[in-house]
Amino acid sequence: MATTKLLIAGSGGQGVMVMGQMIAKAAILEGKKVTYLPSYGPEMRGGTANCSVIVSDNEISCPVINAPTDIVVMNLASMRKFEGKLSAGGRMFVNQSLITQDSSRDDIEVHKVDAVEIAKKQLGNEKTSNMVMLGAIVRMTKVVKMESIQKVVEKTFAGKKAAMIPLNLEALEAWQAD
Repeated sequence: MATTKLLIAGSGGQGVMVMGQMIAKAAILEGKKVTYLPSYGPEMRGGTANCSVIVSDNEISCPVINAPTDIVVMNLASMRKFEGKLSAGGRMFVNQSLITQDSSRDDIEVHKVDAVEIAKKQLGNEKTSNMVMLGAIVRMTKVVKMESIQKVVEKTFAGKKAAMIPLNLEALEAWQAD
């Protein structure tokens, strides 16, 4: 496996950090080398938030990502801020429910995921939109195995939150590539 340098960005409250943490935890379960670096704007909920996750079979010398191989943008402000940093040939995952603007670049792959609409219509819970996006990222990048993400979901929502496990597992599978 080549090294995956993933940047996930959006507004506070969109589950950006959760996506990054789950990928990092899944990679650890698989015995891979991982760094996770969160970054918050001035406000938590509603402010900007992003995280960087590097997953590799080799040692990682620096957790800072200057040119991500993949980015996830959950809102337009994040797309505007990070699209230019994506490596040529990289993949950008766009939350099409909130971003109607097309990419200004022709040297990247753009994958539009209608995360909020899928979460609302198929799952009846808009708060699972980050899990819909997470499922799309995992399937398209193969950064970790879906089974590893599912194990992380089960651990994350164990105990008092166990009733949320089936919905979140369903959200991981909700998006289908065109």
